[in-house]
Order: sequence, then C-alpha cells, then structure tokens
Amino acid sequence: MKKILNHLLLLTAIAAVFNACSSKGTTIETADDAVLVKQQPVSVINYAPTLEYSGLIASTSEAKLAFKITGVIAKIYVKEGDHVAKGQLLAALNMTEINAQVQQASAGLEKAKRDVGRIKNLYEDTVASLEQYQNVQTQLSVAGENLHIAQFNQEYAQIHATEDGTIIKKIMNEGEVASSGTPVLMMSGNNNSDWVVRFGVPDKEWAILKAGDVADVNIDAYPATAFKGVITKIAQAADPASGTYEIEVKVLPGDKKFAPGLFATLHLTTTAPEQVTMIPIEAITEGDGKKGFVYTLNTDNRTVTKHAVKIAFLDNNRVAITNGLENITQVITDGVNYLTERSTVKLVKN
Repeated sequence: MKKILNHLLLLTAIAAVFNACSSKGTTIETADDAVLVKQQPVSVINYAPTLEYSGLIASTSEAKLAFKITGVIAKIYVKEGDHVAKGQLLAALNMTEINAQVQQASAGLEKAKRDVGRIKNLYEDTVASLEQYQNVQTQLSVAGENLHIAQFNQEYAQIHATEDGTIIKKIMNEGEVASSGTPVLMMSGNNNSDWVVRFGVPDKEWAILKAGDVADVNIDAYPATAFKGVITKIAQAADPASGTYEIEVKVLPGDKKFAPGLFATLHLTTTAPEQVTMIPIEAITEGDGKKGFVYTLNTDNRTVTKHAVKIAFLDNNRVAITNGLENITQVITDGVNYLTERSTVKLVKN
C-alpha cells in the first residue's frame, strides 16, 4: 500500500512539472504571436497653419444710391450691368411738385424782401418800431434759407454716378414712389484697388489672424491665374446672426477684369504661429472627424495603453492634437491597426 501511495505522489509531481512546462510553452507562443510595432516621437512645434476660406469678390466702393426726398420715379436711365461715368445722370424724380416748391420758396423770398424795404422806410419815419424792423429781417433770412432747401432738394431729386463704375442692381422701377433714402440703384466702383473678398471666421481663427497676413487667391473665372491678397480689415465684434467675425482681404486683379460676385477660394498663411502637438498620421486609429485614438507602449515594453485624443487639423502626413497626449513622448505608428488594449507587442527599433 505504501508503494502504491509513493507511486501516486510521483505521478502527481510529474504532472505538475508537465503543466509547468506547458504553461511556459504557452508564454513563448504568445511572445511569438506578438504584434510587431514601431514608435515615433511626439513633437511640440511652432506652427503657422494655412487656413482655407471662400467668398465672393466685392468692391469697397459699392454704393446704394437713393433720392434725398420722397417722390415718384420719372425715369431710370440705366440697367443692370451698364458701365457709367462719374457724374452721369442715372435716375430722376417727377419734378412737378419739386419745381413748385422752389417757385413757392422763391416767391416767399421776394415778398420778404419787399416787407423789409417797406418796414425799413416806416422805421426811418419812426412809424414802425425797431422790433418790427428786426422781425421782417428775420423773416427775410428764413425765406432765403427755405429757398436754399428747396433748391437743394431739387438738385438731389436726381441720382448721379459718384464715380466710374458698374450698375450691379436696379432695386426700384419707374413709376414707383421712392421714399427719402430708400435705395434705388446699387453701383460698384471700377477702381482696380477696391476689390475685396469678405468671409466669416470662428473665434479661434480670428485670434490668430492679423492685418497684413498674405493670402493666395484662386478665382473660378480665371483657373490658370494665381492672385495675391492681403488682410486689410478684421471685425472686432462677431456677427449676431452667424457668430463669426468678418475678415476682408484685398485682392489686386492685375490685368484681369473683376466683377462683383466672382467666386474666390483663399489660402491664408498666418504670421502668428502657435504651439501645437504633432504626431504622424499613421498613429491615429478609429479616427472620426475631430476624435481618434492612439496607442503607447507601456514600461514593460510588451503591453500597450489606448488613449483618446482630440484632433485639431491635418497637415500633410501629420496630425495636430489639442488634448489627450499630455506627458506622452512617443506613440505607436507601425502595427497600430492590429492592436487592442489586450495586445502583446514586440518593439521593432527604427
């Protein structure tokens, strides 16, 4: 019986040794199946991003032309697209009522002059008082100003071109009643230095854009020509409707012909670089718009940790990360698509 017991103990010990060997064999096999990975450094650099926008060509000398006084539009002498010269007559009101007002004011002035002459003689004969004489002099002055006002309104019952330009829109038509200051025509100046592109930017981009930043401008009408632009105006308050800040870029047409409404695409390089964290694009896995994940190698050089990161923008073969890589100096690139949080890896030196 004792021999049988010893034999059983021996078999148990052999089985334990076999299991231990099997366990070691499994570890070796796991190591052989490890994912081969490489690492690349995380870099923090001063970066001046190139930002892309689009907008329409416009003129800074665009003007909404209107009559100063209310009246019936008698004649509009131009149509949309017409080129006009400075001082050219563009539209006129019916002058019947306006001319009558001038005649009425003129007659009032003549009467005031006669009253002054008559009261002056009476004053000199001590029949009229000084106060009466002063009153008619005041009436003469008021009558003169009334005539000036009527003549001024008569002059501005017509619309003239303020400069050489193009009629880009006719807002009202003949026979309509134009109220004082209501736009009748829209005109754009033809000065080659007046062309701009306006567009809105979010607050983060507004903060890094500066007056004087240079833009490469592509205009659909001239696909083979590259134009240069420069930021001339930056809004200091957001538009209440869109929440964006308006930027104005001046564009010189050179020997090309510009017109309001041409579609333009701009690439702006900022002169105020910012510090950003950059990693190779190969390090990103499960990328979805502004979110993604990266893997880093743990201190045991065999296991990995998965990190969620926020993507700011792409720059060729690099990705700018805004958060998620704090205190991390290297990320896994090669082999990242085969990794899970339970993966065993083998680091391959670059």
